[in-house]
Amino acid sequence: MKRTTLSLIAAATALAAVTGFAALTAPDGDAAAGAKAPTRLPVERSSLLCPAPSSSEVAETVYTSYTPAGTTGSGAAQGADGKAGADKAADKAELLPSTVALVATDPKKAADAAKKPAPAKPTVTLTKTGTPVVASANGGAAPALVGSATGTLAPGWTTQQTTVVPAGGSRGLLGTACAAPDTDFWFPAASTAKTRQDYVHLTNPDDTAAVADIELYGPGGKLKSQLTEGIAVPARSSVPVLLSTLTAEPPAADVTVHVTTRTGRVGAVVRVADDKIGSDWLPASADPTATAVLPGIPADATGVRLVAYAPGEDDAELKIQFVGASGTIVPAAGESLTVKSGMTAALDLPNLTRGEAGALLLTPADPKRATPVVAALRLVRGAAGKQETAFVQATGPLAARGTAADNRAAGSTLLLTAPGETAQVKVTASAGSGGGATVSKTVTVKGRTTMSFVPPVPSGLKGSYALTIEPVSGGPVHAARMLALPKDGIPMFTVQTIADDRGTVEVPAARQDLTVLDD
Repeated sequence: MKRTTLSLIAAATALAAVTGFAALTAPDGDAAAGAKAPTRLPVERSSLLCPAPSSSEVAETVYTSYTPAGTTGSGAAQGADGKAGADKAADKAELLPSTVALVATDPKKAADAAKKPAPAKPTVTLTKTGTPVVASANGGAAPALVGSATGTLAPGWTTQQTTVVPAGGSRGLLGTACAAPDTDFWFPAASTAKTRQDYVHLTNPDDTAAVADIELYGPGGKLKSQLTEGIAVPARSSVPVLLSTLTAEPPAADVTVHVTTRTGRVGAVVRVADDKIGSDWLPASADPTATAVLPGIPADATGVRLVAYAPGEDDAELKIQFVGASGTIVPAAGESLTVKSGMTAALDLPNLTRGEAGALLLTPADPKRATPVVAALRLVRGAAGKQETAFVQATGPLAARGTAADNRAAGSTLLLTAPGETAQVKVTASAGSGGGATVSKTVTVKGRTTMSFVPPVPSGLKGSYALTIEPVSGGPVHAARMLALPKDGIPMFTVQTIADDRGTVEVPAARQDLTVLDD
């Protein structure tokens, strides 16, 4: 018998054996129906990107990095088998300097920088959960930071970047929570006005180059762009782009910025500097939704401007409500806002708060015509000549937990909004960066109200501390933290909305199934 014939017989025999085994071991319908539901397990790796803090030589920046102690279901990162997925040696959270920030219009600098390895020394290193670590950088040469956390430090890892610029055209208190990389970002409330200097900062965390597109939408629709080839962001580098240089059209007071990537992924955030009312970071809005909540409006806000954009093909008619301490009302200055498809709409809301901190609730005027939008608020505190600005964006509710990393012994205010049912929330103040014991309290937020209060402070606090917010029961809760550091009569402040930290992920139950071999 020929060798080829023998090989074919052997192959057929082996296939029959495998097929027979699969048939004998395949689960029946009842077993398949009883398959285990996905399990929520702590994530094993997190990535964060911090933009270059300032171009001012007098800027003073503080980074606060923190991971809450314990996670849902376990205090250690786990693998898909439910066992520990990382040993102690793998627990690490570091933020390293990126390549020096580049001017997007200089391709030679971009090409040269792409060849340079990132500095090896971390700017911020976190080694344990439950206690924040603080680092500082002064002047205008501080670069963007690129970082990751692994093991037990990954679930809920949060870093806050806080910068004080005491003088100059970009003076103010600038704060932002360092964000995870992505491929799609929306920024309502940007501007190309002559009084504004708005830069979108693009940071690439990966070892290969990324290419990003930036589109601008004004009150009349899409602004014609002067940049058609996309913006190259070299590996592990950061690129600041001045929005007003992207278009030759007349300056627009209100612009929505859309950042997408053709290749790779980036971190994106807009730094706003206004000649008259200071500066701050404008973070990306939540994904387009028909109903949006914008928490974190301080009680003494002297100016509130709503900016919204409808990215779909339909116009949006939005009902506007203010959720304050005493309940939910429709502002007399603006009951609704029409947002045309593809156009940016804006509305000033004077005397909105009337001494009550709160949130803005946007819902469809006609529930049968629910059109997704993105939205943000520009907030102003203080009187003419002594004003300061901040921004808050539409933010989703907390599902399990969220954290604001940088809090001081004085100056922090926590704002919790329950747009629907009453909710109970646990608030935990971590140990201080230099010492102090953790403190927790549970508060009740009445339905359709906002609760604004000074959060608990760790006993014996030294340094700064982190605040972690966890829903306990009841309806959804949206959260924000205001940090106020007044200087020279200017009520400097910044507001960070607190998103869910996504410290856990659903892992489907897996088992061996040889039925895939049975045709």
